[in-house]
Amino acid sequence: MTPVTSAEPSRVNDEGPTRPAGTEPSPVGAGMFVALGLLSTFGPISLDLYLPALPALAKDLSTSTSAAQLSITACLIGLSVGQLIAGPMSDRLGRRGPLIVGLVGFVIATAACAFAPTIGVLLALRLVQGICGGAGLVIARAVARDLYSGSKLVVFLARLMIINGLAPILAPVIGGQLVRVTSWRGIFVVLATFGVVLLGCGLFGIRESLPREIRTAGGLPAALRNFRILLSDRLFVGTAVSAGLASAAMFAYIGGATFVLQDSFGLSAQGFSFAFATNAVGIVIAGQVAGRLAHTVPPERLLAYALAQNLTGAALLLIALLVRLPLPVVLIALFVMVSSIGISGPSSTALAMAEHPQRAGAAASLLGLGQYVFGAIAAPLVGIAGSTAVAPLGLVCCGVSLLATAVFWLVVRPNLPTLR
Repeated sequence: MTPVTSAEPSRVNDEGPTRPAGTEPSPVGAGMFVALGLLSTFGPISLDLYLPALPALAKDLSTSTSAAQLSITACLIGLSVGQLIAGPMSDRLGRRGPLIVGLVGFVIATAACAFAPTIGVLLALRLVQGICGGAGLVIARAVARDLYSGSKLVVFLARLMIINGLAPILAPVIGGQLVRVTSWRGIFVVLATFGVVLLGCGLFGIRESLPREIRTAGGLPAALRNFRILLSDRLFVGTAVSAGLASAAMFAYIGGATFVLQDSFGLSAQGFSFAFATNAVGIVIAGQVAGRLAHTVPPERLLAYALAQNLTGAALLLIALLVRLPLPVVLIALFVMVSSIGISGPSSTALAMAEHPQRAGAAASLLGLGQYVFGAIAAPLVGIAGSTAVAPLGLVCCGVSLLATAVFWLVVRPNLPTLR
């Protein structure tokens, strides 16, 4: 990748992948738009719906806070591995086939979670659940890249935030109400039912977006070759790592906020769910701002702003927790930090995938891998000192956010292509 020799920002082509005549994508209708948005909710729905019941889960299974949080880590690892498998498969076989297989597996694994007798069994099932759910996440992004790129992709992904942003808003709120009428096992039954809805979206709402003429051939060797090409692109790797580290701050919040806000600040499960939903509203709002700005502001500048916002919120959170500032200050810090994901997500995806339309599935899988691997590492760290310790949440969030900003300026910025 040629380093920057000008202070001007890069520009990426707004056309989709080069296709043979007669295979150009048709406009995305309302049904497919909603289906893609719902498929993008696999992560938040799988992780957030049962967060209000996490303390009860730990008590019911006679396990520790850290072990209960490992159920988040197991799902995150599964989502990472699942994307790594489904992405290249969809480049070779098309988008629909791997998607349907993953959706069926998700429904089965989620239903089984409701009957897990021990924390060990639950962790194994959560791993399988994540692997299957990863197909929905990666293929939704790959389909979007099949159809759009550049500023158009940022705008499209930002609009999807209206739908997939509802997941982190509604999931903890619904979960907070469900714990009043059912156990954590019942919540998994509800989650399995939602999986059936997603399966219907995959079967009836998603059309094939990758024509046979431009699919990757060659099986595993071709997939490995695509991964090697992507991993040799410093702009792609830097963007994926930077965005993944920024997302890790959010996953640390997902894993630790339920204990910090409920055990240390005295919020009820319902109060926590509404506080959590407020931050998710911030993601939706920020996503719409990113969509409007994308017409005139290149994705790398949007990403730089998002990382600065993420770091500002994380630093304020660390200070607030260390000196025990009042709850409103903590909530403001979390809002600033978490809402930045609404900008960093679309902009980093467009920037990282700009030069790789022919391997969109593999690129989307590595982007997801970075997001969920870093998240899987960060989430359990916030509970390592026990459920009443608040400092680890601020330390982890601030640490990963600082690393994300450093990677952007040291790796991404120097490798931006020159103005075309």
